[in-house]
Amino acid sequence: MQTLCENPSPTRLASLFVTAAALFLAASSAFAAPPGSYFDNTGRDDVISGGVRMIPIETAAGTFHIWTKRIGNNPRIKVLLVHGGPGATHEYLENFDSFFPGDGFEYYYYDQLDSAYSDQPNDTTLWEIPRFVEEVEQVRQGLGLTSDDFYLYGQSWGGLVAMEYALKYQQNLKGLIISNMMSSAPAYGAYAHDVLMKEMDPAVLAEVQQMEAEGKYDDPRYMELLVSSFYTQHILRMPPDQWPDPVNRAFAHLNGALYVTMQGPSEMGVAG
Repeated sequence: MQTLCENPSPTRLASLFVTAAALFLAASSAFAAPPGSYFDNTGRDDVISGGVRMIPIETAAGTFHIWTKRIGNNPRIKVLLVHGGPGATHEYLENFDSFFPGDGFEYYYYDQLDSAYSDQPNDTTLWEIPRFVEEVEQVRQGLGLTSDDFYLYGQSWGGLVAMEYALKYQQNLKGLIISNMMSSAPAYGAYAHDVLMKEMDPAVLAEVQQMEAEGKYDDPRYMELLVSSFYTQHILRMPPDQWPDPVNRAFAHLNGALYVTMQGPSEMGVAG
């Protein structure tokens, strides 16, 4: 697995943080058109599919298709949502439906290669950060997003991809938003080990680590311990029986092979 550069230059980081605020500054005044125009599909080729388009991408292993879904219409603000994982899905981000339309944002869900509705070749040679970066660029081109309107949102693993994308293709961006992610995989792992794990019940942590040592990632007890003792503290701070349906669907559709290969067996650090 290739990791995010550990020491990006101060100039590059400054550029990232400046662009990160752009969408929120734009939100207060950018959408002045009548509300009805938000649902104007004139000239769109995705009307009959409800906003869904399958974007072809080229890889070293051949051509594959990436699932995307557009919501709304705004010529100035178009947000591409890059989900976490690796191997999760767009589904847990569906709560944006409760907020973005009210602000007039045009936004795009998309499932990365080997996730949910996109093609799933399950070719491990494609599970590299640079390849995912190129995927984002090809999706951007396929959707016709430009530096005049393209905002990139990355959450968790998607934040890593978004940062790496910005370092290579900053000229294509109008704004960058990073959610719930550090800019260094080693620092992320160290924080999980030195801070978060120490906050767990020692007996639970010992059992989890023993199961990991034995490779029992598919044992229901393993996920039961993680959800009750770690995920409800650091992933979604709600009782598991109250987790919203989009979150449950995303977990149900997780590509476990991709996740374990690149991330490791859990969110307790990076071991992939």
